[in-house]
Amino acid sequence: MRYIRDLFLSYRFFAALILIAVIFVVGFAINVFFLVGQVLLMLLTAICVLEIVILFAPKKPIKAKRKVPNPLSLGDDNPVRLEVLNNYAFNVSITVFDNPPVQLQLRDLHFKSTLQPDKSVSFTYNIRPTERGAFQFGDLYVYASTFTHFVQRKLVVKQEESVATYPSILQMKQYELKVFAKTALSGIKKIRRLGHNNEFEQIKNYVQGDDFRTVNWKATSRRNELMVNQYQDERAQHIYSIIDKSRSMRMPFNDLTLLDYAINSTLAFSNICLRKGDRAGLMTFSDKLGSKLAAERSSKQLQRIIELLYKQKTRFLEGNFETLYQGVRNHIKGRSLVMLYTNIESEYALKRILPLLKRINQLHVLVVVFFENTEVAKAAQMETVYVQDIYQKTFAEKYGMDKKKIALELRKNGIQTVLTKPENLTVNTINKYLELKARGVI
Repeated sequence: MRYIRDLFLSYRFFAALILIAVIFVVGFAINVFFLVGQVLLMLLTAICVLEIVILFAPKKPIKAKRKVPNPLSLGDDNPVRLEVLNNYAFNVSITVFDNPPVQLQLRDLHFKSTLQPDKSVSFTYNIRPTERGAFQFGDLYVYASTFTHFVQRKLVVKQEESVATYPSILQMKQYELKVFAKTALSGIKKIRRLGHNNEFEQIKNYVQGDDFRTVNWKATSRRNELMVNQYQDERAQHIYSIIDKSRSMRMPFNDLTLLDYAINSTLAFSNICLRKGDRAGLMTFSDKLGSKLAAERSSKQLQRIIELLYKQKTRFLEGNFETLYQGVRNHIKGRSLVMLYTNIESEYALKRILPLLKRINQLHVLVVVFFENTEVAKAAQMETVYVQDIYQKTFAEKYGMDKKKIALELRKNGIQTVLTKPENLTVNTINKYLELKARGVI
């Protein structure tokens, strides 16, 4: 019964069977063709029986396994690799069907190849998760055939596994390399330190661009060449990321929500802060105060941040900034840098929350990070053909100008601001942090 269940006849078999049937029909008129049809039918039956025997004789003729990054990175291309080994003593043609998670909606994902005895082949494809959570992979299905390919054997390889999708760890590592690289890389600004409120690090040779006020005259006289003091950023400063989980952060861009962009950015940003020697903390809010993680610089802090970010979900209510202000007063001790990820859609919304943002800015260094609407920006650049296009372009330009007015109003009130496209959120946030560190604002 198992062999019958795993036995499949290919389209080639049915094509040969139809040809033999035609020969039999003609054979009713011409006896020679009737005999030819009988011979071909017996030959087809013999070939099929032979292939069934040699395909089903071995118990484990094909070995296959799947290699998936664990955990998966949200919003990134994650490579999935399938490896197949042929244990048959002859060449086989294989078709491998994978069962990716239902969230990805990848249907009919299959690969074909021909394998020699004791040889293996690998197939690679990429998946891009667009939501956090558990992703369930199913078994692998391998269809093997040989010689005439009239018969196929179905093999089920047990490869069920559940893989969690976490905030983008790949992005976190990429930006870590960019920030700490000795040469400037795309996106990250190499900002010269300003001021002298940082910690002394070492004495080094003067190079063009160094501040003359850092010249060490004693070392210069001893070495008979110009020497300067080098300073490093002041360490152990408190850095908090606050994420708005209200319904305004549910807006989608490129299959990810603004909340997902903020979560990915927070992870990369927090990792940079910890690597810089600062203390990284986290807080979320919507209509009420959410998760809280005190700023620390321990070796386990990054893992705590990852686990906390993994669990965050959008609440479909308005953000309560009064609750946020009380939470900041009660839970953030000492002057800190506060990166607030939110989405301010209108000047009216800004007027409603501006007094509370000013209070937070009096207690800490507040940076408001909010988003440009890229779809509206595209509409503002379109060419107009009809009257309707003119209306749409006008409204899009007004909306884009309102966003710039919001950023200007925040800056007028002494609040640091980052207005960014979602795809540039991480690099702009890190650059703002590096700028504030260089200026000695924190």
